[in-house]
Amino acid sequence: MSPTAVADREDVLARVARWTGGYRPVPGLPDEFVGPDGWPRGAWPRFLDRLATAGDAEIIQRFVSAERHIRDAGISFRIYGDRREHAWPLGSLPLVIEAREWRALSEGLIQRAELMERVLADVYGPGRLVSEGLLPAAVVAGSPEFLRPLHGVTPPGGRYLKLYAADIGRGPDGRWRVLADRTQAPSGLGYALENRMVLARTFPDVFDDLHVERFPGFFQAFREGLAAGAERADPRICLLTSGPFSSTYVEQAALARYLGLMLVQGDDLVMQDGRLHVRTVSGLKRADVLWRRIDADFLDPLELNPASRLGIPGVLEALRNGSLVMGNMPGSGVVESGALGPYLPGIARALLGEELRLDSPRSWWCGDPRGLAHVRDNFHGLSLRPAATPQRGAGRDAILGPLTLEAERHRVVRALEDRPFDYVGQEPSPLSTMPGWERDETGLRLVPRPFALRVFAAWTPAGWQVMPGGFCRISERENLDPTEMRLGIRSADVWVLSEAPVETPPLVSQRAARPRRIAGHLPSRAADQLFWFGRYTERAEAVIRLVLAHLRSVGAAVATDVVGDAKAVTALRIRGLLDEWGAVSAPDLPTAALAQEALVGREVRASARAHILEARTNAAALRPRLSGEAWRVLADLTDLLSLDESRDFAESQLLGRAERALSHISALVGLTHENMNRGAGWHFVEIGRRIERAINTSSFAVAFASDEAGADDLGVMLALCDSQIAYSARYMQGAALAPVRDMVLLDPYNPRSVAFQVEALARHLAELPPLTADGIPEPHRRLAAKLCGDFAAGEAQAFDGAAMAGIEGELEKLADAVAARYFAGGPLALRAEKLAGLA
Repeated sequence: MSPTAVADREDVLARVARWTGGYRPVPGLPDEFVGPDGWPRGAWPRFLDRLATAGDAEIIQRFVSAERHIRDAGISFRIYGDRREHAWPLGSLPLVIEAREWRALSEGLIQRAELMERVLADVYGPGRLVSEGLLPAAVVAGSPEFLRPLHGVTPPGGRYLKLYAADIGRGPDGRWRVLADRTQAPSGLGYALENRMVLARTFPDVFDDLHVERFPGFFQAFREGLAAGAERADPRICLLTSGPFSSTYVEQAALARYLGLMLVQGDDLVMQDGRLHVRTVSGLKRADVLWRRIDADFLDPLELNPASRLGIPGVLEALRNGSLVMGNMPGSGVVESGALGPYLPGIARALLGEELRLDSPRSWWCGDPRGLAHVRDNFHGLSLRPAATPQRGAGRDAILGPLTLEAERHRVVRALEDRPFDYVGQEPSPLSTMPGWERDETGLRLVPRPFALRVFAAWTPAGWQVMPGGFCRISERENLDPTEMRLGIRSADVWVLSEAPVETPPLVSQRAARPRRIAGHLPSRAADQLFWFGRYTERAEAVIRLVLAHLRSVGAAVATDVVGDAKAVTALRIRGLLDEWGAVSAPDLPTAALAQEALVGREVRASARAHILEARTNAAALRPRLSGEAWRVLADLTDLLSLDESRDFAESQLLGRAERALSHISALVGLTHENMNRGAGWHFVEIGRRIERAINTSSFAVAFASDEAGADDLGVMLALCDSQIAYSARYMQGAALAPVRDMVLLDPYNPRSVAFQVEALARHLAELPPLTADGIPEPHRRLAAKLCGDFAAGEAQAFDGAAMAGIEGELEKLADAVAARYFAGGPLALRAEKLAGLA
């Protein structure tokens, strides 16, 4: 290094000394920041020097803003086996790598991806690797990922792998090593995208000044690679997910939205005439490409795992006849086996004529007598891991290291004697470290933390292409393994720093882009979830309005000393309805306790909070369809209704919170009304809302607009339907039974009346595709037409309690008829009368 370069680097270190003064790499482990010579390495000085222009307070504030964005956008993850969502833990610093080093790493990654492709082609084809002694037959046939029904099936499009990923880390010599190959259904690509979007907006100045390589070119090429080999020129590409409770569902939804794919579950798909189709509300639509994100064994219950409820019966037929391109091909996980590692260098020489550029820690398969002997002789210095792919969620916890407790070691020794072929011995591969923030009383400082990096290569029409970045996981503690997302692990963006300014290409090439005016096809399951999103939102609003009416009416009664608390007839009716709906555990609770339980109760099934959480669960399955503003309102509403139930809140506090919650719901409804495209999805949200509002208003009328209703009851009825101002403007008198009934039940101009809801329902249903072409109205349309007629010809005095209870029943029948026609569980779900021309 020249004297000038040394001086420049010393100047940089002086400027960032407040962060790096106490930075000490772990002895014996490579570190990304400090090289073996003790000097900062690679791009880190340049990055930290640019970051140092901002003070600690500004940096902290920017990350607070980033965390707020993550919360508002609903970016989350689930730990394997846990139904709870956890906010996405974005790490404080990106992993920065110079372009020169990244090019060398990319070359090794491309070589390894092509090697895995060729191994799969041989394993499911001629089997020369086994016949020529390069690979033991038991490594293949003994793997649970080897799918015999796929042997001899040529993958449509000619490729087994559309996406390859590798978990990598630096070895003791400072070179990158592959810790694990990911070919089954690699995850993390969407989280890498989310990390990039959040961090690029958190530090846009640093991001631009350092010439960070962009992602759009990679994703455009990846999408083109998915489509390659499809029978149709403009193929329909679907991303197959196991659903919202998948630990990586959020990233799957993000990828579907970013790439313009149709997000589907197994029940959304059906085989017909040897081809795969998506069940949509307008009939079956052909699926040309399926990017699967479920394990291959669950893909086809007819030929693979019969217990699967995630897959599509008969889908392997579409692979055999070539009508469906799939990424990655089922059975690709066989090359993830740790037992393959010892033979991979020889296979690379045979298939590629090259040495491996990216090697792995040395390993020995215990199914080989020589490998078993070596493991036994060096048992206390090796790690032991399953030969097959570890169970999902097991991660590196499945590895038995040299420091394992003696009792556990004896158990594994016995297992090794019984079934040696189930194990692989491996040289210990402690993870290298990278800088992470730590905050103390003096401010921010950098400390070394273990990390694991996942990198991706996609097959494209131009060959393999590596994403210029990756998905990095960092441990918050020195002794916590970061190879799997869980509590205590944070994620980080990966910045590849170019030597020159970089351009941001569009996701879709300008030549390929052309205007389209289509509403798109809505999968039946998505229609179901949109419908219930609308219904649960309305249910939450109804409960909140009842709570507000109770707090206001009882408060007024107590203040004027007209009636006693909770003994007023109107208050008792409000309490009775809350109890009937399941929003409270008992109707005789004290006023504040009753209001608190109805608003935020966790132990009652129908509190406002419970309904909002259900709405959020349904919305989570629809992330590509809801705007960022809608997600922010949902997040705020969830927080607003997440009070600490161990505290007792005053009536005034609960009143204010209920009023704010009602404002948030109004904002959410307005956003879905204004921002959603007027396709079938919007119609189903509106149908759900209108049905639920009509049912709730009917329930209100039974309770507060019966023949025995008094002035207080009628006042509450108008409040629940938000119709006080309209009533006062129309009638100079006080609340009277017939006018109130007319306004809240029959008035077609009142957007809160039942008549308004049923007319809106009829319009929305008319916009949805019919099932038959004979012109005869279907059951759900006939029910809607009958309801419209009943309200158009009705008179206020005829709508007593019994009549309104009957209307509630008719509305529930209408909801069931809509579900039967359009949703996945309906009896007509798999019918295809409308499919004269499948598109």
